[in-house]
Amino acid sequence: MNRSSRVRAFLALAVIAVSLYIAVTVPVRLGLDLRGGTQIVLETRSTPTVTADAEATDRTVEVLRGRIDALGVAEPTLVRSGSDRIVVELPGVQDPRKAAEVLGRTAQLTFHAVLGTADGTAASAPPDARRGERVLPDESGTKLRLAPAALTGEHVEGAEARFDQQGGAGWHVTVDFKGEGRAGWARLTGEAACHPAADPRRRVAITLDDTVISSPEVDPSVACGAGITGGSTQITGSFDDAEARELALLVHGGALPVPVETVEQRTVGPILGERAIEAGAWAAVVGTTLTALFIVAVYRLMGALATLALVCYGLISYAALAALGATLTLPGLAGFVLAIGMAVDANVLVFERAREEHTARTRPSPRSALTAGFRGAFSAIADSNVTTLIAAALLFFLASGPVRGFGVTLGIGVLASMISALVVTRVLADLAVNRPSVRRRPRLTGIATPGRVREAVLRRDPRLMARPRRWLAVSGVLLVLAGSGIAVRGLDLGVEFTGGRLIEYTTERPVDPDRARAALADAGLPRAVVQTSGEAGLSVRTEKLTEAEAHRVTEVVGGLGGGAEELRDEMIGPSLGEELRRNALIALAVALGAQLLYLAARFRWLFGTAAVTALAHDVVILVGVFAWLGKPVDGVFLAAVLTVVGYSVNDSVVLFDRVRELRERHRGLPLSRVVDRAVVQTLPRTVSTGMGAVLVVGALAVLGEDALTDFALALLVGLAVGTWSSVFTAAPVAVALDRRGAGGSRVRRAG
Repeated sequence: MNRSSRVRAFLALAVIAVSLYIAVTVPVRLGLDLRGGTQIVLETRSTPTVTADAEATDRTVEVLRGRIDALGVAEPTLVRSGSDRIVVELPGVQDPRKAAEVLGRTAQLTFHAVLGTADGTAASAPPDARRGERVLPDESGTKLRLAPAALTGEHVEGAEARFDQQGGAGWHVTVDFKGEGRAGWARLTGEAACHPAADPRRRVAITLDDTVISSPEVDPSVACGAGITGGSTQITGSFDDAEARELALLVHGGALPVPVETVEQRTVGPILGERAIEAGAWAAVVGTTLTALFIVAVYRLMGALATLALVCYGLISYAALAALGATLTLPGLAGFVLAIGMAVDANVLVFERAREEHTARTRPSPRSALTAGFRGAFSAIADSNVTTLIAAALLFFLASGPVRGFGVTLGIGVLASMISALVVTRVLADLAVNRPSVRRRPRLTGIATPGRVREAVLRRDPRLMARPRRWLAVSGVLLVLAGSGIAVRGLDLGVEFTGGRLIEYTTERPVDPDRARAALADAGLPRAVVQTSGEAGLSVRTEKLTEAEAHRVTEVVGGLGGGAEELRDEMIGPSLGEELRRNALIALAVALGAQLLYLAARFRWLFGTAAVTALAHDVVILVGVFAWLGKPVDGVFLAAVLTVVGYSVNDSVVLFDRVRELRERHRGLPLSRVVDRAVVQTLPRTVSTGMGAVLVVGALAVLGEDALTDFALALLVGLAVGTWSSVFTAAPVAVALDRRGAGGSRVRRAG
């Protein structure tokens, strides 16, 4: 073993050992769509006196953190997103209405002396508006006449619900004041104590958002003028634990610096998350197993070693997710499974290149052929993975919610696949081909034979690019069919792009969507879109709903299905939906532009233009297929489209990389003939990689949860279209442009 081999072996062992340690000691953080809970996205709004900038939003985050801590939610997450948005994750919270109500309270917390009632009693009198007096109903509905605020939430240091077992007071709320609030509270309660018991003026009112949240009476033991000193007081009453905690939360939370509005809300039940994890795990196991069987059947010993490298890929990817503290979401779980195909692609590129070297007899031994295969395939592997990383980066920066998790997982998977293929597989392969038993049986390696696909193609030696316009005509027909679907059927934009609400239920018995649609129309929701979801599920998509209307929807579905349980509840505000729709178009445009620039820099503008033309062709056809099928176009679909963009350009990159190599070797050969040879030489790789990807995505489609079925369908369609377009769209476009003078000059006979 030479020095470079020893270095690779040491690096492989170090990476695997560190990954194993991290995987055992550091758990991966699951997203709310996998563990269940509620995610709320709040947007701060400016007021005439305060601008909702990053500083104001940061102050709002701190106030909200105090409110959420008082709710008792385990491991909540609050982060500022941009300058005016706050993402709140509440694991385990299945009823987001109360949480949203508490988080959205914005008014100043104030403490008032009670001047009397406004209902005609002896202590009542009309309020004097000039002095800042006002009338508000107390907890029982009695209208109280309140003096101007004596204290505000800024004077409150803390509030806590406690249970007094020894004194018999039961549940009560302890409020602590700070600074000037200590003397202010003593003065306020001292003045109230000067009035007799049962007199409204002996009470102190605490208000929030123009609502009296508590109006306790000062205890008879408090002397007139002395008040409650020490800066701490107890509010007692017939509280249960929930009422005491809520009152303490409202008092301690205080006021938000700026108003907030809920622009997005997602709730996922724990059952759906458990199903998703189980389905994703099975999809990974089955997809990996089928892929392993396929590559072992095709590449024999090298395929078996690549299978071991796939296991290492999974370990490295999992450890990277844990080490980076990334959140594994449902689409991210799909990205984890999907990146198995990327790991297979890198191995296939190496093995097919080694087969070429051995078949051409330029490398007589499997060892030298394998070395040349790694060297020759490196350029194509690097270029194809960079294009996929571009798509993953766009998903992270331009998408939102769980789809960003898909971008992170896909990016980690791509990097891990390169490590597993170029380091782990190479170390294992070098050790194997150096064994005497393997050297005596070179056919055992799987790279000493050309392979059935290569043999069949070499025998035929097709001239595919002799008439490139024929292939372009076929692609044009496909574009027309897809475009007509968009024009005739239109796009079924999901809630993420239109705004509104989506609620998914599981019912005791199947519910006919038409019956549910009619029942909801009778209930006052004629525009509700009802679709089946799984075997006994139903999804209802509407415009913005109030909580009362959402409860009515649940009652209707439950009545038809013998009971209904909410699996998922998503609410997207119209402004956010418009922004996400705009970002989706920007993401597609940037993806195509970024791929064009990269390919033009790595190859030529001719090939970059041809590849991006094929990408646009793939996107239009994929969107058209979803239009004809009536499938929703949402954020998960956007993830599928950008992934297809990355995958599709991989095939074009591999083809054009070979075209570039052959043109340098055969400078006098026409481009059409060079492309023919490149197609013949790369077709075995395309078939093997396509089969590996189809097996993985097929397992995801069959075993994945309903939320990922459309995602897997889009990937299958995109992979099929992308494989076609790389050969029969990108290559013909390059040849046609070259014949028109984009890539060189031509000589015609005079006359």
